[in-house]
Amino acid sequence: MVGRIIIGCLLFCLNVAGQEQNTVDSVCHQDSTHTLMARLRQVQQILDARVKKKVDPAYIEVPEKPWRVIMRYKENVVDVDYFQGVDLPESNEHSDVRLCFEPPLAASVGVWVGYRGLGASISRSVARNAGRYYSISSTGAKFGFNFRLRRFRVEKARFMATDYKDGKLDGEPYDTVTNMYSPVWIRSVYVNGYYVLNGRHYSQAAAYNQSVIQRRSSGSLLLGLTWYQSSFDYSDINNYLYMIISDGIRRIKVHQANLGIGYGYNWVPLRGLVVNAMAMPTFSVYNRVKVYRYNFNYCLAEDDPVDDYGEWNRQTKTWANGKMSKPILMDEDLDLDYWDGGAETAYSAFQLNLDLRVGIAYNWKNYFVGLQGQYNNFIYKKDKTKVNLYDAYARLSFGVRL
Repeated sequence: MVGRIIIGCLLFCLNVAGQEQNTVDSVCHQDSTHTLMARLRQVQQILDARVKKKVDPAYIEVPEKPWRVIMRYKENVVDVDYFQGVDLPESNEHSDVRLCFEPPLAASVGVWVGYRGLGASISRSVARNAGRYYSISSTGAKFGFNFRLRRFRVEKARFMATDYKDGKLDGEPYDTVTNMYSPVWIRSVYVNGYYVLNGRHYSQAAAYNQSVIQRRSSGSLLLGLTWYQSSFDYSDINNYLYMIISDGIRRIKVHQANLGIGYGYNWVPLRGLVVNAMAMPTFSVYNRVKVYRYNFNYCLAEDDPVDDYGEWNRQTKTWANGKMSKPILMDEDLDLDYWDGGAETAYSAFQLNLDLRVGIAYNWKNYFVGLQGQYNNFIYKKDKTKVNLYDAYARLSFGVRL
């Protein structure tokens, strides 16, 4: 009996001690949670104070609610124009050949979640055969950043040709829509950063991600740095005719670093509404064009060949008469042969490109809507080859502050 009483007392004491310990642990957990939340609030207050300190409240309002959730619909378009000049000096003839590629719009819907000017987004493409498209952007009081990548292939092209004889137009220009024998792959990467000189009175963010609200009209000079690289690839041998016309060119890769100075202006016609326009010409400080070629056993010529070329020798890479290339005749069966012609790299110090942006935003209570657009034009040349790439997007957004 005594033993049972002792065991019962021990169990009672252990149960009481356990309850006290659970109470202590619960209190400590609550204190830890409150401490963590208090520290997070302190960090948020410090960050908000820094943001507000950088701007003039008479021109730029920093909303009290820092978090934003934004629904977005975006369309991106890339057009590529490929120019090639062809000279036939013996007959004093010249031809300008142009291929224009217009892939489908890259349309997507997505959601963006962020704190002040920082955040992340996820989107889903709603267009078919538009290739792959990725973008990242951040817009703050004085700094901004954009990244865009698109890779796609196209099969249809608009083909135009103009012939000249003795410097004068020879016949009517040729213009048609054609199918490439094999798809053309085009890839572009665009990275841009900018700095706002008058960040206390002017904000790009007010029009492009609504992290702040422009209260009065103001403008600013902007400094920009852009990195751009792209490739234009139609090296499938089924496209041999276009490559022969282009003197064997099968792929072009471009790398450009550009510096620019521009101007942006925010017009505020009424409270909550801002209209932004920004233009920035950029000048390349590094411009590298790398051209890859094939060597072919055929070439362009004015007239039918007068020599007896005989048979093609694939070992020596020459015809029977010792020549490497034979004038191409459209009415004969080609004994086509090709091999790697190596790559050539050219550098140039000056190239003018253009960055244009337009943005409209309207804020009411804790909601806002926005419409933004951006246009970029990049040009690169190599000998008688020229490629223009036009890259633009339009974006519609609706968001709420939390």
